[in-house]
Amino acid sequence: MIVVMKADATPAQIEHVAAHIQSLGMKPQVIQGTHQTVIAAIGEERVGLAETLEPGEGVEKVLPIMAPYKRASSELKRERTVVKARGLEVGGHKIAVIAGPCSVEDEEQIVSIARKLKALGATGLRGGAFKPRTSPYSFQGHKEQGLKMLAAARAETGLAIVTEVMAPEHVPMVAEYADVLQIGARNMQNYQLLQAVGDSGKPALLKRGMSATIDEFLLAAEYILDRGNPNVMLCERGIRTYEDHTRFTLPLATVPYLHEKSHLPVVVDPSHGTGKSRLVPPMARASIAAGADGLIVEVHEDPEQAASDGAQTITPDAFRQMMEQCRRVAEAVDRSL
Repeated sequence: MIVVMKADATPAQIEHVAAHIQSLGMKPQVIQGTHQTVIAAIGEERVGLAETLEPGEGVEKVLPIMAPYKRASSELKRERTVVKARGLEVGGHKIAVIAGPCSVEDEEQIVSIARKLKALGATGLRGGAFKPRTSPYSFQGHKEQGLKMLAAARAETGLAIVTEVMAPEHVPMVAEYADVLQIGARNMQNYQLLQAVGDSGKPALLKRGMSATIDEFLLAAEYILDRGNPNVMLCERGIRTYEDHTRFTLPLATVPYLHEKSHLPVVVDPSHGTGKSRLVPPMARASIAAGADGLIVEVHEDPEQAASDGAQTITPDAFRQMMEQCRRVAEAVDRSL
């Protein structure tokens, strides 16, 4: 349920309605808009709730939230959410670009690539310290030592660190080093992890599960939002279909659809979405044309020698060319890069 307050509603009236919602056993969420304030009443709805809330002083109207995802829904919040972490800003006029290797291999490697990426226009540094791999024999990451390497690269460049957290018990440690906690596709419905990331208060980058529907994706985001953490970015990273010409199928219709259904910013991962380095730049351009608020791309000095996912990783030179092309596309859709 959404309580829309009158444009001239006083702080005392807003506080009173929020307290009334809480007394009814629901969670109030006050959202200050440019012209009006709305208060979401989150919880199990009951018959006659609208009639109970409508007489309140300063209340203009009470509306139901039809979507199952209440906090993530654009019914609740029309203004776009902008997520900020250091110099990284996702959801505004400027399109954010997060780049870096799939895995942090050593400090010299991550610091060197971070310098180049910063010079080429990246605003965030990605790199895996904990690596969920399909095979137990594949490189699993340097874990906390890898986080320290990422922190060294941030100290050198100022780039915000985006790295994956895999288990609830790891959240405090990863949050100590990272600026954005990434939840991978395999963990999209790990509800304890989602809640732990929500409790951390750190911005979250939530990747869509490879077989998840959009409603399931947004309900996963709801778990983070419901813990009082509003800083959630949705990441389309491709889904599994019958196609085999790419690693996954990257459905870019997801971008405008999510913008229609939710106020959360949308990031696209063309590296995992295609699995082929030569397809990353064209799909990055297409993502921006579709309205993406950000890109997350895998970049390595020598993809052939990368510890993981070399086939989908581009070189710094290819990244430079991609950025030049993406800037022109961004201008064509009234954005900047």
